[in-house]
Amino acid sequence: MGLVASPGQAAQSAETLLRRRYSWADADKAETLVALGGDGFMLQTLHSMLEDGEARPVFGMNRGTFGFLMNEWRLDRLHERIEAAKHIRVTPLVMEATDIHGKTCRHPAINEVSLLRETRQTAKIEICVNGRVVMPELVADGVLVATPAGSTAYNLSAHGPILPLAAKMLTLTSISPFRPRRWSGAILPDDVSVRFRVLEADKRPVAAVADQFEVREVCTVDVALDRSRSLTLLFDPEHALDERIAMEQFAH
Repeated sequence: MGLVASPGQAAQSAETLLRRRYSWADADKAETLVALGGDGFMLQTLHSMLEDGEARPVFGMNRGTFGFLMNEWRLDRLHERIEAAKHIRVTPLVMEATDIHGKTCRHPAINEVSLLRETRQTAKIEICVNGRVVMPELVADGVLVATPAGSTAYNLSAHGPILPLAAKMLTLTSISPFRPRRWSGAILPDDVSVRFRVLEADKRPVAAVADQFEVREVCTVDVALDRSRSLTLLFDPEHALDERIAMEQFAH
């Protein structure tokens, strides 16, 4: 069991307490990780494992702000909690973005891939699904594709639908659409590929963001589920991620 913590004061204090209480393996060699921080640090930890090609179960405890992806912070009975934890598997998206200079970049996204205007001018974006043009021109602040795990994050703030974790779906959500004014998005099967083509890319620059990784001045962005990789999050059974996502539909 390895331990990693965000630089925040609360996470660092919690790390000190845990290191005094339990024995720890080197984080790079441990079979299971305990992560202390908020949702941003959890995403950072998961992305690091994707980059290293060594995905291990992660039990997060909230020492950050919101902590939707984290368990409650408690010092006692950690081994028992991890042994009894519910395993939740999530599959990331992969974004392949090409900028106006012809440079192509690939990056995974656990929550969402979003396209966002870079200037005061609205973005103009063509949307294709499985090679078919389904939206010739979306005029908006942007658009995003979210996984079920990410459907309660930026997607929900953009008024996109919440997807149950077991749903084999992706949500395609517009961000402040101007034309078509009433188009909020769509729900797609998770075996599709989505291509965004930025219209007037030089005049109306658009950035593509895969979770926390940004590519600026893109001209095309391809998004699909990466079935070759998966991640495992560990949750206390009474506060598992699938139940949290379901209950978000009734949040006030």
